[in-house]
Amino acid sequence: MSRHETSPTTVQPAGNHRPNACCFCWCCCCSCSWNEDRERAWRASRDTKLETIPNCEACLKPTPDEVQGWAQSFDKLMKNPAGRNVFREFLRTEYSEENMLFWLACEELKNECNKHTIDEKARMIYEDYISILSPKEVSLDSRVREVINKKMQEPSTHTFDDAQLQIYTLMHRDSYPRFLNSAIYKALQQSVSRSSSES
Repeated sequence: MSRHETSPTTVQPAGNHRPNACCFCWCCCCSCSWNEDRERAWRASRDTKLETIPNCEACLKPTPDEVQGWAQSFDKLMKNPAGRNVFREFLRTEYSEENMLFWLACEELKNECNKHTIDEKARMIYEDYISILSPKEVSLDSRVREVINKKMQEPSTHTFDDAQLQIYTLMHRDSYPRFLNSAIYKALQQSVSRSSSES
């Protein structure tokens, strides 16, 4: 008997118009054992990938001038590894750290030359930040998602350029003003000014 045939002894619940529905569909909302196994494997691979992301970038302690400069320009903040670390720490408190992680992953992708590595990294970025199944999905509009889906057929170092710009703009307009007023930033300002006055 093929898996598509229903055994004559199987009794279907009343009102169920799709016998053994979970065995016929690829829908992620069904709770069949195949889907549970798939979900477990996906989570395990995703957790392994995220563990490889360092907690922060290696950087020197920022100078008082650098810290003050971050208040003048979001670009200065994002171009400085120490600035990105502090901003990322702030984003974590707002449950939006994935925006920085996505932006950093896109920057890393742009430095790749090997076609196989580009394909692999693009796939990981898509799974971790673009897929609607991901808990770290970033907020993108439908036009940008459509562009990414087309570009994923032949991934390149520029596959996520539109999405990266949209997330950069979101962080600039939404999170950056709050960061400048945050306890994290103010404590850092006090810390570096104290250090400079002591030396």
